[in-house]
Amino acid sequence: MPSWLGRMAIGDAASPGFRLSTFAVLVLIGLLSLLPMARLVIAAVAPGGEIDFGAFLDRLARPAALRAMWHTLDTAFFGALLAMFIGGPFAILVAMTDLPGRKSLGFLLLLPLMIAPQVTALSWLHLLGPSSALLGMLGLAPEPGTPNPMLGRNGIILLYGIQHAPIVFVTLRAGLSRIPGDLAEAARASGSRPLRTLVTIILPLMRPYLVAAGALAFVSGVGNFGIPALLGMPVNYLTLPTLIYEQLASFGPNVLPQVAALSVLIGVLALAGVALQSLALRNAEHRFTAGRPAQFQLGVWRLPCSLAAWLAICVMLVLPTFGLLTTSLIPTFGVQLNWETATLSNYAEVLTRQASTMRAFQNSAMLATGAALILAVGVIPVAVVMERFNPPFRRLVGSVVELPYAVPGIVLAIACILLFLRPLPLIGSLYATAAIILVAYLMRFFTLAMKPVATAVGQISRDLDEAAAAAGASPLRRLATITAPLAAPSAVAGALLVFMSAFNELTVSALLWSSGNETLGVVLFSLEEAGLGTQAAAVAVSTIVVVIALLAVLDRFSRRLPAGVLPWR
Repeated sequence: MPSWLGRMAIGDAASPGFRLSTFAVLVLIGLLSLLPMARLVIAAVAPGGEIDFGAFLDRLARPAALRAMWHTLDTAFFGALLAMFIGGPFAILVAMTDLPGRKSLGFLLLLPLMIAPQVTALSWLHLLGPSSALLGMLGLAPEPGTPNPMLGRNGIILLYGIQHAPIVFVTLRAGLSRIPGDLAEAARASGSRPLRTLVTIILPLMRPYLVAAGALAFVSGVGNFGIPALLGMPVNYLTLPTLIYEQLASFGPNVLPQVAALSVLIGVLALAGVALQSLALRNAEHRFTAGRPAQFQLGVWRLPCSLAAWLAICVMLVLPTFGLLTTSLIPTFGVQLNWETATLSNYAEVLTRQASTMRAFQNSAMLATGAALILAVGVIPVAVVMERFNPPFRRLVGSVVELPYAVPGIVLAIACILLFLRPLPLIGSLYATAAIILVAYLMRFFTLAMKPVATAVGQISRDLDEAAAAAGASPLRRLATITAPLAAPSAVAGALLVFMSAFNELTVSALLWSSGNETLGVVLFSLEEAGLGTQAAAVAVSTIVVVIALLAVLDRFSRRLPAGVLPWR
């Protein structure tokens, strides 16, 4: 086995066994992370086998592509700006004040991040449209025929802000928790009021985290498919992800070079944002020494701030959810919801009678469970090997692992189509099978399963492993009897995160599904497109119930997890 692997990892003292393990881990990461991205780039710049940057640029310069790129940048930028205005104040109130119920507020604010974007879009569509069951019940529904205010650019920006505010909140709260209280106390001793202290001391120190939060929110907007698909496609307002979907759905594999070029463009935009985020945070921890976090007393503003925060949660989360729930309880649009008309027939239809939705529930559950179990078991030995790498090499490999999650899901889907369209040795073609969706899930959510386990393995004392080795235990036995049991709670947490992410997923499966292999995200999107909005609402409410139940399990499980694994803890 190549000796350079051991030297890159931990130096010349690496044993042959470790070199073999390192080689196996790097091959696995290469297959899951680098190979699909490399195949995509080759298809974009050399579709005929020869590099042709002129043809690549011509594809990107087409009017439809330029218009979609502008729409993508426009909505992602202003959506990120709105996310900053929502997530920033919440981060300050939750991390630095004595706001009552701040932990509950932080948990609730994170729910939009855990709920699929298409569900968020559907809930707002059914809340504010002329067919809104909730507004109709209250006598506030717009006149029939009135355009839905959520359709188009403004609706997409609004929901990007709400959907990505949790990303801003988590990023800023991590930075605020590191600012020592001594700075705020010194400012107060000098006569500075809390607001002035915040503006002149706290926010300047938070500049790297502000840049990172904005970059992450922007990246999330660039790759979002569910929201512009439901709010933009009906009015022909296309972003790059929805343009790729329309072209592939209309023309099939014949347009693969064109959609590959568009996918590379999306990937470049996303990775540029991720690079900006990493650059902003690179030296942030060295700007000041950690200590007791800064805290402010709200005083007379405690109750008004609390009321404002809870009102914002109600507007962003509770009202749209009620709009979705009331829509699912009416037999059809146009029927006013009351005690006589309320029905569970939509739930009975999608859960017990409709073959496609029943199959979608089964497929999503099986694919999400399969991906979660495979990753939960597989990441433990990978984390053990990576823990022995030199820190620079470990960071490099970690960045490669994050690549399929950092790029938008639709980019990964195109890469998988290109990779598995032609038959492969021994396994044949995976295209138009459920297996291609499972492989895409393994690629995309590898890092979600990896991070909790890597944190747990890093906290296990090496003395335990060395003592077992001195007693004659083999590496495999040490892994099975020491490391795996200690890392198991984090592996379970990672598996639940993977399951939640894959169960409602649409961005990847929108291009990879085939007849008989529909997923919940695809069926929900198809029902809404077919005019069966009440049934789509029933599917969406069912998925929300599953996600909230899993979040409750994770929250109860949090005491056994390393700090920082769950974003609301």
